[in-house]
Amino acid sequence: MRFEQICVVGLGYIGLPTASLLATKGYRVLGVDVDERVVRTINRGEIHIVEPDLDLLVRSAVHSGNLQAAGAPASADVFILAVPTPFLEHHQPDLSYVDAAATAIAPVIEAGNLVILESTSPVGTTERVAARLRDLRPDLSAPQAFFVAHCPERVLPGRILRELIDNDRVVGGVDGRSTEVAVAFYESFVRGEVLPTDARTAELCKLVENSSRDVNIALANELSMIAAHHGINVWELIRLANRHPRVNILSPGPGVGGHCLAVDPWFIVSGAPELARIIRTGREVNLSKSGWVIDWVRGRAERFRHPVIACLGLSYKPDIDDLRESPALEITRRLREEISGEILACDPHVDPERFEEFPVHPIDVALRRADIIVGLVAHRAYRRIDPELFKDRVIIDTCGVFR
Repeated sequence: MRFEQICVVGLGYIGLPTASLLATKGYRVLGVDVDERVVRTINRGEIHIVEPDLDLLVRSAVHSGNLQAAGAPASADVFILAVPTPFLEHHQPDLSYVDAAATAIAPVIEAGNLVILESTSPVGTTERVAARLRDLRPDLSAPQAFFVAHCPERVLPGRILRELIDNDRVVGGVDGRSTEVAVAFYESFVRGEVLPTDARTAELCKLVENSSRDVNIALANELSMIAAHHGINVWELIRLANRHPRVNILSPGPGVGGHCLAVDPWFIVSGAPELARIIRTGREVNLSKSGWVIDWVRGRAERFRHPVIACLGLSYKPDIDDLRESPALEITRRLREEISGEILACDPHVDPERFEEFPVHPIDVALRRADIIVGLVAHRAYRRIDPELFKDRVIIDTCGVFR
């Protein structure tokens, strides 16, 4: 099959890099987003998110004429759905964005089109998309009138453009022919191996990948609390334990954030609540860690009449601007609400003019004024701080940035 026209629905952290990459590979790409500001920004050749080299790629793609953004889908050979999949109350998956994307493309799909769901989703969501499209387009209800598959993204923020091409991809169709067609599409631009399976296995595979990391981080976070209880340096403990040839304990932190690790395990739990016991417990441990950190800070702040506390880091992981599900942001919010003192938030990757919730201070100002310094995110910039600035300050290091 020939793939020439691509429609990418959702221009966020996955959709925009994917759309711009495909455009530079020679495809004609229409990027679709419901946010008019995003559409205008991209059509100027600019970006609304931070990712290394993405600005250059988008500018090149737009100026070449191969990438255009719009508020609604149009005819294409391939439709890629890259919309959010958050969760509702009680951690139930919210598939409203996926449903809306399928509804939006239904009027313009044609016989022989390929529809790919890249959004991380609960098991059965790809089949849900296929059924919705058939319901909305009864003229295309014949078997294999069009093809539907799932290919979950597997990229790391900060390395998205490289990993979109180099990483292996798991591709699963709702039927055998859909798998074959989707594999052929990804093999046209992916250097990693494209691994065929069925849609349900592909969906669960992504959830398992992220749940595995979440559970392992939960072990590290639980160990950090146990070590503190016994007066033991957790970083020294983990360093020594990892000298065992078959042990690899990850690094603890103030919790776990991001749209993947903090969300995806709940999709497994919601689908098999009586069976996913370890996965649920891992989530609960990581969620509880932020409260433990707040209690730690509160205990140290009690020695000051009006403490000034510098919170270093707001994003959910080092060296990016992504605030989704960030435990550092949640801790800073709660300290501002619960501590009788002054909280100075710092993050070199967060634009203080675009972040409106509370002020974001320069690091030198915060360090100069702080009584207590709380390391929440291990940004590289914080590792270069002059140790002299730490003298006579209370240091609370939740992520090993100062070790």
